[in-house]
Amino acid sequence: MISKNDIKFIRSLSQKKFRDENGLFIAEGEKIVNEAISSRFEIAGIYKTSEIGEDNMSRISQLNTPSPILAVIRKPDSITKDEINSLISRKPLSLALDGLRDPGNVGTIIRLADWFGIDAIFASKDTVEIFNPKVVQATMGAIFRIKFIYCDLNDIISSFTLAKIPIYGTFLDGDSIYSTDLSSSGLIVMGSESNGISNEVASMITQRLFIPPYPADAHTSESLNVAIATSIVCSEFRRRNY
Repeated sequence: MISKNDIKFIRSLSQKKFRDENGLFIAEGEKIVNEAISSRFEIAGIYKTSEIGEDNMSRISQLNTPSPILAVIRKPDSITKDEINSLISRKPLSLALDGLRDPGNVGTIIRLADWFGIDAIFASKDTVEIFNPKVVQATMGAIFRIKFIYCDLNDIISSFTLAKIPIYGTFLDGDSIYSTDLSSSGLIVMGSESNGISNEVASMITQRLFIPPYPADAHTSESLNVAIATSIVCSEFRRRNY
């Protein structure tokens, strides 16, 4: 049913080193595995508690409470430069993640992008790996539908700018998102949880946005969680350009 070597190999995929070496990652849970099966991703193996037993499932699972099903999935091919240029030429609404390190936040943002019909997510190379098990779990299956592209953000922003697509970013000293003109197309940059948007990327942003507290003069939290901020920003863009 499942050998000791299989168990050892599947467990190794909890580490990025082995995910990269083998081009594989893990997805757990009936919903996420069903999403994978329905997608363009290649399934390398499926393991069910009913077939391998609870003890073996607990040994290969990355969850505190193992789910009844786990899949080993092959990573898709990287998106080519021509495909990126084609995407930009369509003047999309896309997200850019600048140094986000929290897996839960990145997974949630992927799920938000799926909900709001965001065309693609571009991520700096120091953003957490999309195939980290915690990221995969937080996407709830959206990982199989969203284009997620690691890149040099400066280069991507330059390409969007050359295509005359506005570059938005969230800042504490920006203009209120509720009173600012928002385009139906654009690249929206979201900064890291601790440092915000890096200075180099910030210098390339054409419109600085701020999500104001309510009421405006209230003593509130210092800032919003990046995933929550992303949901508000995406919702406002879509509400304006529905």
